[in-house]
Amino acid sequence: MSLKAYVKKRDFRKTAEPKGGRAPGGAGHRFVVQKHAASRLHYDFRLELGGTLKSWAVPKGMPYAKGDKRLAVHVEDHPVSYIDFEGTIPQGQYGGGTVMVWDRGTFEPLSEAPLKELDGGKLHFVLRGKKLKGEWYLVRLRGGDEWLLIKGGEDMKPVSAKADDTSVLSGKSMKQLSEGKGRVWQSNRSEPKSFRASVAEAMHAAETKRRTKKETFANLEPRRPRRGRQASDAKASRDEGVAAPAKAAHGRAADKSAGVKAEHGSERARRPRAQGRASKLTPSFIEPMKALLVDAPPPGEWIYEIKFDGFRAMAFRDRKGVRLLSRNNKPFAAKFPEIVDAVAALDVKDAVIDGEIVALDDKGRSSFQLLQAYDLGQEHPPLFFYAFDLLQWNGRDLRAEPLTERKAQLERLLAGHDGLVRYSKSLGADAEPLLAQARKLGLEGLIGKRPDARYETGQRSGAWIKLKLHQEQEFVIGGYSPPGGSRPYFGALLVGVHEGAGLTFAGKVGTGFNVKLLRELHGRFQKIRTEACPFVNLPEKRRGRYGAGVTAAEMKRCTWVKPELVAQIKFAEWTRDDRLRQPVFLGLREDKPAREVVRERSD
Repeated sequence: MSLKAYVKKRDFRKTAEPKGGRAPGGAGHRFVVQKHAASRLHYDFRLELGGTLKSWAVPKGMPYAKGDKRLAVHVEDHPVSYIDFEGTIPQGQYGGGTVMVWDRGTFEPLSEAPLKELDGGKLHFVLRGKKLKGEWYLVRLRGGDEWLLIKGGEDMKPVSAKADDTSVLSGKSMKQLSEGKGRVWQSNRSEPKSFRASVAEAMHAAETKRRTKKETFANLEPRRPRRGRQASDAKASRDEGVAAPAKAAHGRAADKSAGVKAEHGSERARRPRAQGRASKLTPSFIEPMKALLVDAPPPGEWIYEIKFDGFRAMAFRDRKGVRLLSRNNKPFAAKFPEIVDAVAALDVKDAVIDGEIVALDDKGRSSFQLLQAYDLGQEHPPLFFYAFDLLQWNGRDLRAEPLTERKAQLERLLAGHDGLVRYSKSLGADAEPLLAQARKLGLEGLIGKRPDARYETGQRSGAWIKLKLHQEQEFVIGGYSPPGGSRPYFGALLVGVHEGAGLTFAGKVGTGFNVKLLRELHGRFQKIRTEACPFVNLPEKRRGRYGAGVTAAEMKRCTWVKPELVAQIKFAEWTRDDRLRQPVFLGLREDKPAREVVRERSD
């Protein structure tokens, strides 16, 4: 089927459903199951094939036991952007009622030609979702629209009543969704007003009187490129995590992009030209520029941005598709497919964007704990990619250009986009009132940058600085203490940093866990257990002043692991014994090698 039937049945002036369009044929193999309280409650099962979502209405829901069958009625193809639709279709419109993203993920067709197999009336596939995992079949009955959805492979544990009434996208129940405000692209929803207004407006207003024309990015015009050698690339690495490019119509972010048509033919001519040296190919990887920790705002000209608490990421967009990579060149595409889709929807031929993937709490603040919970499938907070630098644009390498010019180009690129890719604005040049406002709002801190700074690949030169409002950094996990009381699995993590001769013990971390997290971590620890203590400064002759020391007697009760896992820890301060006071576990960091973890000291 084409999308004509889908469009014909809907009045897009009244329904918030995506009008969308066809995606490139090889865009991916994703699936979604949407719980749909229309005239009768049913489940809509959709597979991404041939640039659309092949769709079936399943009245009695998914089968879980091997051999179980469910009637599945084949309906019109839906646009790929429908994979993120959640909310309420107005009564009187086709399919009027509440729609929940009940499950989603990827599927693997167990044939080389799935479209051909589907046309023939049978499809065998494996689902890898948040709730559904395993093999299923679709089998057509007598050449009509009625199919059977059959469970293959092993039995699957049925979804609990609570999970059956919980969205994997928003964490809301059907009742909560039905009581919401109309709808609503859940994946493209705006961040809470407190974040937008309080940060972008209140913090910005705090220094309005001190702003100069020179610091106003919105009024900057590109200048002629400076002479000089560009920063060198990091070593090219294997091209992993590539997602095929999508047309700008793929997703609501593209539909809303300043009213631009899906093809964007005329818009391309209006785009401002990027300045900088020509670059024939998008690099395989660029090691991000780093910020230097400081105690207080230094003198001189600086511009300040929000310090986000998330995963640093590089988005590479070119004719081959989109690569989303961590700061140490690990692929993020599988973890954050919605971010990949959002980058693919940008109207640009090629680009390299530096930013941070964040999860927002109910007050609009970035939360690393929420991001970790999302990664473990425990929570489903809104995710965004906040872009703060543009390193390449339409064949031009911008790294030798001043920061102000790179940000001006980035702001133009993202103008009109209010989806998952957001422009990280400059808040101003006066750090003190900005820090006061950030502290009031409970933010992590500020990042300061020299307005004229070039992008120094992989360097911590001091042209970028970070001002933290609370202590937080990475630590290497070297072992754990035994559980006590009612707590299962383990008592506290033993963590350290690399200093001098080796890994130095920094303290015990016993808070920040729930039972599921304790179980997950304990399972990972069993794979890397070792007999040798990895800390060079243990044992200690006596307990430390703050009770964090580990004596030889205590060490006999501890379990040691290879120093490979990195934890993000929040804490009150470093004690005089060089131990952590009041540490709290926030999550594991998969994006930083353990060998690079050192104690952060302000300069």
